[in-house]
Amino acid sequence: MSKKIRVCLLFGGRSTEHEVSLMSARSIYNNLDKNKYEVILVGIDKQGHWLMSDKSNRLLESVIEKNNVEITPIIKKTKTSLIAVESGKDLSQIDVFFPIIHGTYGEDGCLQGFFELLGVPYVGANVIGSAIGMDKDVQKRLLNSVGIKTAKFITLKKFDVTNKSIFQAVKKLGFPLFVKPASLGSSIGIVKVHNQKELLPAVKQAFRFDTKIMLEEAIVGREIECSVLGNDRPQASVPGEIVPHHEFYSYEAKYFDENGAALLVPAKISPSIIRKIQTIAIKAFQTLECFGMARVDFFLTKNNQILINEINTLPGFTKISMYPRLWEESGLNYKKLLDELIRLALEKNTETKRLKRSYSSS
Repeated sequence: MSKKIRVCLLFGGRSTEHEVSLMSARSIYNNLDKNKYEVILVGIDKQGHWLMSDKSNRLLESVIEKNNVEITPIIKKTKTSLIAVESGKDLSQIDVFFPIIHGTYGEDGCLQGFFELLGVPYVGANVIGSAIGMDKDVQKRLLNSVGIKTAKFITLKKFDVTNKSIFQAVKKLGFPLFVKPASLGSSIGIVKVHNQKELLPAVKQAFRFDTKIMLEEAIVGREIECSVLGNDRPQASVPGEIVPHHEFYSYEAKYFDENGAALLVPAKISPSIIRKIQTIAIKAFQTLECFGMARVDFFLTKNNQILINEINTLPGFTKISMYPRLWEESGLNYKKLLDELIRLALEKNTETKRLKRSYSSS
């Protein structure tokens, strides 16, 4: 029998998307083939402490009361270095890291840089791809530079914003519009603004989460998502459609309210539009220096104009998440999808190790 691949599933983190990470991690853990993988669980709490559990422990336990969700990892509350103090388990012996830490410090290139310093394989985008994917301002400017259309937007930074600059932005974009932090995911901090009265409170709310915010025109159109998988030769899944039951696809609708939106998989659109969406998704993936996986979110207008809303380099893996569902519809089930992501991580690391790190004339 071949030796199992040692996978470190890294979850939690200090970001506002901590709870989402725990739900994604639980789903991934349940679907990793334990005949192929030895899974080592490492959690990061909201204070940034790295925590370990024995592999016999369950990953997560959820307690749901009314609209509040508390998700607690069953792990020993012991600070650890990269070598677990109690078990002596050496994390340097891990074959591949599977980070599923959404948001700040996990999806923005920080954690990926740490893995690069260690020289270890890890699932998902590298440092630059993660950083670009997280910063929607930079992301959209790069997409626009290669001819990929997005909604019109204006970026405002906290230390040079004035009421005048805000209202000039509104004059250009009109109402309704969205106010959002530039570098957060899962619709956190996003407010749809319908009039002047709602504007300044929304701006103040967005600045609670980031020092750079975006004001973006509200696009009237269908919300289409497409999953991308691969390294140098990425492939795109069949597209799916999000039909929100609320005014827009909010944080609660994405992760906690199973009735928050209808997920139509596959989307009911023509074959020619499907091909265009898949082509643009792959082009965006490559333009933004992505590897491994990404979910590309689109707007499709009544006249079949296709605009990218955003790209997500570490999409959700919960039981209602679109990324794995779209691959399931495309013929790649959840377990096989995880296998492929791990294979791509190992492949990328092998390629990186072949690069020269010093100069010589020979």
